[in-house]
Amino acid sequence: MRYVTNLPYETKEEEHVTIPMSDGVRLSAHIWRPTSSDQEPVPAVLEYIPYRKRDLTAVRDSIHHPYLAGHGYACVRVDLRGTGDSEGVLRDEYLEREQADAEEVLAWLAEQPWCDGGTGMMGISWGAFAALQVAARRPPSLKAIAIASFTDDRHADDMHYMGGALLSDNLAEAGTMFAYGTCPPDPSVVGDRWREMWHERLENTEPWVLQWLRHQRRDDYWRHASVCEDYSSVRCPVLASSGWADGYSNAVTRLLGHLDVPRKGLIGPWSHKFPHLGEPGPAIGYLQELVRWWDHWLKGVDNGVMDGPMLQAWMQDSVPPSTSYEERPGRWVGEPDWPSPHIRPVTHPLTRHTIGPPRDAAAEAPEGGEAMAVRSPLSVGQFAGKWASYNAPPDLPYDQREEDGGSLVFDTEPLTEPVEILGSPSVELDLSVSEPVALVAARLSDVSPDGAATRVSYGILNLTRRDSTESPEPLEPGRRYRATLPLNGVAQAFPPGHRIRLSLSTSYWPLAWPAPKPALLSVHEHSSTLTLPVRPVDEPDEVPSSPFGEPEGTPPLAMTQVTPPEERWEVKRDLIDYRSELDIVKDRGTVRFEDIGLEAGRRAHERYTAVADDFTSVGGETTWTMRFRRDDWDARVVTHTRLTCDETDFFVDATLDAYEADRRVFSRTWNEKVPRDLL
Repeated sequence: MRYVTNLPYETKEEEHVTIPMSDGVRLSAHIWRPTSSDQEPVPAVLEYIPYRKRDLTAVRDSIHHPYLAGHGYACVRVDLRGTGDSEGVLRDEYLEREQADAEEVLAWLAEQPWCDGGTGMMGISWGAFAALQVAARRPPSLKAIAIASFTDDRHADDMHYMGGALLSDNLAEAGTMFAYGTCPPDPSVVGDRWREMWHERLENTEPWVLQWLRHQRRDDYWRHASVCEDYSSVRCPVLASSGWADGYSNAVTRLLGHLDVPRKGLIGPWSHKFPHLGEPGPAIGYLQELVRWWDHWLKGVDNGVMDGPMLQAWMQDSVPPSTSYEERPGRWVGEPDWPSPHIRPVTHPLTRHTIGPPRDAAAEAPEGGEAMAVRSPLSVGQFAGKWASYNAPPDLPYDQREEDGGSLVFDTEPLTEPVEILGSPSVELDLSVSEPVALVAARLSDVSPDGAATRVSYGILNLTRRDSTESPEPLEPGRRYRATLPLNGVAQAFPPGHRIRLSLSTSYWPLAWPAPKPALLSVHEHSSTLTLPVRPVDEPDEVPSSPFGEPEGTPPLAMTQVTPPEERWEVKRDLIDYRSELDIVKDRGTVRFEDIGLEAGRRAHERYTAVADDFTSVGGETTWTMRFRRDDWDARVVTHTRLTCDETDFFVDATLDAYEADRRVFSRTWNEKVPRDLL
């Protein structure tokens, strides 16, 4: 990244500004703005997240907020209620109170003498969720949003219930927020009230995984703040981006296809990162794109930002399987609209171990032929990687050949011509199962001539939700059903000599929680199909070969690594007791923020276990340690959450401990049971 210091506007910053809410709670904001805004007001851009602006996001914030301020904007970074130095308690994600707070923040910003009355919202992940959800509420000052790595569907396309199946990231993210939501504010900011504010958080928090497990169907809990319930509610322009390695690769194209506002989409090869910090690379000059976006929609500059294709996407070239990539080779392609007139669905029948040649779209599908059956071991999924890659530790899927050993596998013949796809593949299955609750996972892979299999996309479906996630129904063993399974969107080029592989399994642990019992899945050939969104290789790319500038930002905040970070991703198997384990460590070490003399440390440890093929032996646990120190102030939070099950129930065992130095000042334990609901 190129760090720049010579910007069009001289800037000033206010590190801690309190914004009053209507119920008396005060939120903490960090503001960067042009010095000249005291005389010449400018638009304000809000980033609104729960991840602690004073320390844990301070380095990232220092790269992009001063940059945007230096281009003529008041950039405002606000800690959500109950996080960082803001008052109150954070009880769950995307609550009505959170969105009402955001509207009040925007109204406050619009009234400031240094703001011209116009606002925008930006962010990644939670910040992007917040911006999209608030846009649907149409606050009068909000003129445009720019969002990265988000979804419009909280139930089906977040880390909770993919295809109606419980994701392990549901537990992992709940563990993350269990820790972040119980950290103390900084005494140097809030003063002597820090301990009172901290204990309010500690005493009013429960593990969020409990709430998320109590809503296993798509109900009003998930419909709230899911913009897909009413796309017409969004009336401001939207710049939406994500990455193919991220868990949120689908919402960009859905917004492009459903919104009726000025909109642009951008999908790179990235994991869960801002595009200017994108990994795998190439990262792009995203902040320059944001300046153009805000200049047009907040300042009225006629700069052509809406010219060119509606969607720009990175068409990924074939690569060997790896859990991490520094760069993904490929090229940028553009589509004028979405759905794109350049892309056509090509349907292939599944026959005995093969993906057959394309079927004429007008031809009537034949009756199902011979049945092919599989009952997958629990080991299928150990090389699946994370639902949402962060690329640290390396967490992308590895060679799929070992996974394929427990799966039904269908291959094309070696390709004689290159094939490129852009969009969401789908599988339609004519099937039967042996149990009333069953799961099917589908993986699309690029198989090289030497046999190595690189996963390109995947999808999961809880078959009890095959027709409805609101009203699931148990399966009748032996009865034939038709089920459609969408896979995650992707742009992928398959070269000549390679094969395209579809693999089907009845387990995908630990990425997804298995069914109560192992099920035999029977798939009927000929009447089961794979549909690929094919983009002809001779189609013009519609974009220059290098449409974006080099990543740039302002110099990052000074920080010293006091203790080293640690990363671990280990798959273990014991062939005596048949216990398998995925062990993940994400330890950022301890860092010192030189400007405020604060040391902060955070360590996350996840473990997922199973014994043999006992589907009720699976368990997941997540432990977080968060520590903050300055002079004689030393505060630490340790959270632990364990999720296990039997055939009828989930069991949550959790602890929350808080310490001042080595003295424990708070402790609470939860032991809860939540019934399984056809899951």
